[in-house]
This record gives sequence, C-alpha cells and structure tokens, in this order.
Amino acid sequence: MEKLTKAEEEILVMIWDKEACTVSDLIKDMPEPKPAHSTISSFVRILEKKGYLDHKAYGRTYEYFPIVKKEDYSRGRLSGLVTDFFDGSINELVSFIVKDDRMSIKEMQTLLNKIKKDAE
Repeated sequence: MEKLTKAEEEILVMIWDKEACTVSDLIKDMPEPKPAHSTISSFVRILEKKGYLDHKAYGRTYEYFPIVKKEDYSRGRLSGLVTDFFDGSINELVSFIVKDDRMSIKEMQTLLNKIKKDAE
C-alpha cells in the first residue's frame, strides 16, 4: 500500500465512516472554512489512484467507497510504525507505551487479560 499524506488519511477515515459518499457529502461534514470542491475532489482521485477507493458513476456524480478495509490499513500502519521506530519489535512498542505513563493499571490489566484470552 502506498503511504498517505495526513490530509489523504483524514479523508479516507471520513469515507470509512460513511461507507460510500460523494465529494459534496464529505465537504458538508467538514468544519468552516469549507475547502473548495476541487481540492477535495483531487484528494479523492489520488486515493482512488493509490488503490484505496473506487467509485460508481451516476451520471456526472461519482459515489466513492473504500476498497481497503480500515483494519488492513491500520495493521499496515502499525507494522510500519514498529519497523520504523521500534526496530521491528512489538515488545519495544509495548514497553514504550507502558513507560510513557499514558496507560493506567486498569488498562494494562485489561490488555493482559485480552492477550491471555487470545492465546488460548
């Protein structure tokens, strides 16, 4: 999968949430000041060219839908993160999260319970 820019990723997330939509649908949900239709249309076409979206044409209106699942994209991003910043070690990633003090004891226990359950 080709890497996405932050803006491309934000638009892809919006499309995952909607499941299918037009460029106008996307713009409607964006905060003010609204971006130009041509700007969002360009991002959507880039996402389609990169293989993340496809479309159905209804006359001159295109409805876009994701062809890459959010879970698959997330898995790829996490794998890249682990490779790029943690020498390919999931253990190093988890260690970093725990040491960062953003994870409560309760969250750690929940994670350990999930790991135990998934390992069975």
